[in-house]
Amino acid sequence: MSLQAKIMEQMKAAMKSKDAVALESLRAIKSEIMLAMTKGVDIKFSEADEIKLLQKLVKQRKDSAALYNEQGREDLAEPELAQAKIIAQFLPEQMSIEELKQFISSLITKVGASSMKDMGKVMGMASKELAGKADGKTISTIVKELLS
Repeated sequence: MSLQAKIMEQMKAAMKSKDAVALESLRAIKSEIMLAMTKGVDIKFSEADEIKLLQKLVKQRKDSAALYNEQGREDLAEPELAQAKIIAQFLPEQMSIEELKQFISSLITKVGASSMKDMGKVMGMASKELAGKADGKTISTIVKELLS
């Protein structure tokens, strides 16, 4: 089942249960998908594209929530985090920090990286192989930690 079909199904359920937060989140996903499809020449929307889009939406929500928390506006941060949680359920399961460290350390050994000069090589391979399983900021932090 495609992401669009899953979203439509969930939207119907959210409408029936009158879940405003879920409905708003799902409409945001649908809107981004439609926008991405109209921008692209190719109508095919791959699974990798869907994952990138969902990660972007989750990151936007978390960044907004962090900003609201910094400004002492927990009332605005809560709905953002709730939306991020709803959107994240359509993403593949994320790897734990320990699993990421193990994977990245084996990747560093495989590439032969020894210093921060090799960070670009490691990040390139890690980003490709961990697409959808971890966000780039977490990957970058772990790579820096292991290379320093």
